[in-house]
Amino acid sequence: MNDRQKRFVAYYLKDPNATNAAISAGYSKKAAKEIGSRLLTNANVAAAIAEGQAKLAAKLEITAEQIARELARIAFVDPRKFFNDNGTAKRISELDDDTAAALAGIEVFEEYERRGKQRELIGYTKRFKLADKGASLERLGRHLGMFKDRIGVDGAFEITVRHIGARNNPSDPA
Repeated sequence: MNDRQKRFVAYYLKDPNATNAAISAGYSKKAAKEIGSRLLTNANVAAAIAEGQAKLAAKLEITAEQIARELARIAFVDPRKFFNDNGTAKRISELDDDTAAALAGIEVFEEYERRGKQRELIGYTKRFKLADKGASLERLGRHLGMFKDRIGVDGAFEITVRHIGARNNPSDPA
């Protein structure tokens, strides 16, 4: 690999956007999208990226099993677990680990009655924001190999096309 390709790999490992990595590595801004895409298909560059990603995963002690488990927590969260039997929202400390893992954010609003010195706190409104369930299901399915975007073909193959019917003359354009 040349120096710019090595820089591309380093930048791509920080931010997996091929166009931005190509620009940061010193390639032309006008051609960065095409160059970035081409570099990702280069066997040496792809191997260096895979090696870098593997090193990072090992350093952070991240496993495919952990990622699948977290995606499953988000994908299969039951929104009823955010509430008590009487319909009131649970405190965050009352959520089980799986339910809390699916929580992307929470907003708490104080509700008051009257104004000024006579203002009195009457309760709270809690708004739970969950992580994107659909995206998590898709990622989990891809992780488990359930979806195929491309069909791979290994080895040589032959395609035969036959024209059947009234127009079977090879010189006759169909």
